[in-house]
Amino acid sequence: MNIWYILCIAAIIVSVFASVSVKATFGKYNGIRTRGGRSAAEIAREILDDNGLYHVKIVECPGDLSDHYDPRNQTVALSQTVHNNDTIGAVSVAAHEVGHAIQHARNYAPVKIRTAIFPLVSICSRFWYVVLLAGILLEMFQLVQAAIILFSVAVFFQFITLPVEFDASNRAMATIADKGYLNGDEIAGARKTLSAAAFTYIAALLVSLTQLLRLLASARR
Repeated sequence: MNIWYILCIAAIIVSVFASVSVKATFGKYNGIRTRGGRSAAEIAREILDDNGLYHVKIVECPGDLSDHYDPRNQTVALSQTVHNNDTIGAVSVAAHEVGHAIQHARNYAPVKIRTAIFPLVSICSRFWYVVLLAGILLEMFQLVQAAIILFSVAVFFQFITLPVEFDASNRAMATIADKGYLNGDEIAGARKTLSAAAFTYIAALLVSLTQLLRLLASARR
């Protein structure tokens, strides 16, 4: 039993480190202005238009590192620390979110899978622990098994998210370099920013996998 607690603690430490790292890395490169001097929103708009996505909107949203792409209304939401900034960090994040819009438009397979299972994942993530607790209190092994299945669906969602995020970053880096939005050492800064962000998804998956394995080992006993 102790080994599972050690693994869980180690995974949580990695997750915390990843969170701190992405904030520190973004903070560093969001303080370095690009030589081109164009805002993240302006560059995002140009990338969208170059890919024929004139209908995709760009809006400013509150918060820090709250940037995202919403496929429901086809909107790229850029945070206040990104939208109007002309920094390496801001341009990197904006290009990454636009990458998600391009994935959606091109019917990128992992995105289609992720979108299709999202409603189910929302239910599983919300109720798996309740079902597990009920199974333990009522001493019903079937409920414990059901809880593990529900949690497994949530873990699979995290797993399928990895290629989605990596591909969006690869698209962003290719566009940034090809179009000359960033140059030289600026590109290295963009890569570090997006790599730090990707690491948070890996860390979160490690935490969930460790927890899932612990649940499976407990269920066998």
